[in-house]
Amino acid sequence: MTAQDMRRLPDPSTSNGTSYTTNGSQQSLHQSHSFSNGINGHSSTNGTSTYKNGVHSPTARSSTQPFYGHDREEVTRLIIQGLDDLGYHGAATKLSQESGFEVESPTVAHFRLAVLQGDWNEAEVLLFGVEPPDEGGGVSIHNGDHQGLKFVEGVDRDQLRFLLRTQKYLELLESKDLGRALMVLRQELTPLKQERNQLQHLSSLLGNTPDGLKKEARWDGATGQSRQLLLQELSRSIAPSVMIPEHRLAKLLDQVKKTQISHCLYHNPSRSPSLFADHLCDRSQFPLRTVLELGQNAGEVWAMEFSHDGKRLATSGEATDVVVYDTSTFQVLYRLTEHTNHVAYVAWSPDDSKLITCSHDKTARVWDAPIDHHAHPVTAAAWSPDGQSFITGSLHGSHRLCLWSIMGNLIYNWSVSYRTQDCAICPDGKRMVVITNECQIIVYNYETREEEYSISLRERMTCINISQDSQYMLVNFANSEIQLINIDTADIAKRYLGQHQGEFVIRSTFGGADQNLIISGSEDARVYIWHKENGTLIETLEGHQSPGSVNVVAWNPADPCMFASGGDDRKVRM
Repeated sequence: MTAQDMRRLPDPSTSNGTSYTTNGSQQSLHQSHSFSNGINGHSSTNGTSTYKNGVHSPTARSSTQPFYGHDREEVTRLIIQGLDDLGYHGAATKLSQESGFEVESPTVAHFRLAVLQGDWNEAEVLLFGVEPPDEGGGVSIHNGDHQGLKFVEGVDRDQLRFLLRTQKYLELLESKDLGRALMVLRQELTPLKQERNQLQHLSSLLGNTPDGLKKEARWDGATGQSRQLLLQELSRSIAPSVMIPEHRLAKLLDQVKKTQISHCLYHNPSRSPSLFADHLCDRSQFPLRTVLELGQNAGEVWAMEFSHDGKRLATSGEATDVVVYDTSTFQVLYRLTEHTNHVAYVAWSPDDSKLITCSHDKTARVWDAPIDHHAHPVTAAAWSPDGQSFITGSLHGSHRLCLWSIMGNLIYNWSVSYRTQDCAICPDGKRMVVITNECQIIVYNYETREEEYSISLRERMTCINISQDSQYMLVNFANSEIQLINIDTADIAKRYLGQHQGEFVIRSTFGGADQNLIISGSEDARVYIWHKENGTLIETLEGHQSPGSVNVVAWNPADPCMFASGGDDRKVRM
């Protein structure tokens, strides 16, 4: 088999129509500032004023004049919250007193405190306006004297009750109060008629030790962050005018910056834009010209990757050696020569202390620990975030998708029937994504090793990358299209068009200081760069000899003004 044959996309054994499955089911691709006491909607106990889900203090001003087109009350409450977030509590108190507005009503403050202190009966009363359950079990779901908090439209109240009571149940298990925990499970959780598998999972936790409980429930206990996370989850269902989302002002400022960046085609600075002026990057500061040509590779360049510190660049391809360059001098640091066939993939460990190389000689090597249990070419590899293990993918044989220790010991074999084209692990360590030669994307829970969902497509895929925030996968298709896909929802977030791909494996990647760019090689010997957020094709760069392909690109994670491309002309261009 020739080198050209090895680079070609293998024909898939099936050509399925588009369908999306999730564990067998179909899926589309596509502390706060407050004052005084009172109960929401009722007179406060000192008789001084009335609060209705409210924000007005007893000294509320009557001014309703807009603030440059914005609601004065909303702006003031956001500023008060922001001052508290910044630690300027005295200033927040003074502004609240002077304006007459509060961040949230006493009822909301009491609800927040009840959740954080684990007073679950009180939390339900304040949230729903119901009477607390009897100690003997059973919960009254009728409306009591309190009207409860205002919810966003369409909220499933029983789902919110389920979340509260699940936390209550887990805390009882953690404290080894099994009798009360069982009562909560039978008399408070079961009547809510949530999904059966949820109840079965909760039932299975009854015999666990506290440590086992935390592990099985993926829960950090009453003294961890679980109550805070529960409060955040519940707050999403409460009307934002009643309970302002946490750090709302900071999030609005983030949105302002992101909007400005999305309109800045050549955004590539290493620092966040200033809020003092509108943001726009100059094209002259963008890396558009070849400044150096490296010619130490003996064959076509198919794979490359910068180390995470940006100090080294590993390259490989048609030749049997791997060339590692020093990016400060661009001299050859190492030439790794133990493979006996093409080297199609390279990947640095998270701490840059090790390098995986995958070869058509049926081995993957962690320098210096070869993995030679494969019976066919090894096509891809990906490191676990802790750097203590990694996965490899192969097109054939009994080891098509495997997890290995850094010493070369097999930890887990998924024993899949498909052929692995490429694979990647999310930086947060929660998911693994595999693309197959059978035109499938398969997403696994990396912690449990179980499949979460799969997507069957009509087009063949060549490579996959995952964003640093673990939210998106970037997939190259053989029909000259690159797709940005939301990993949580499987929705297509953006399509990038213009580059040419159909016969060979072409690799794309995220680029720029904030991964706000998409960059790819192409079979027309050019490099293509798009704006990630709006999909605009920013530049098409010449440089490699034509005819021929630019097979791979890599952006230096430590230097936003440096990227590299490798092609059929055996050159690495910087």
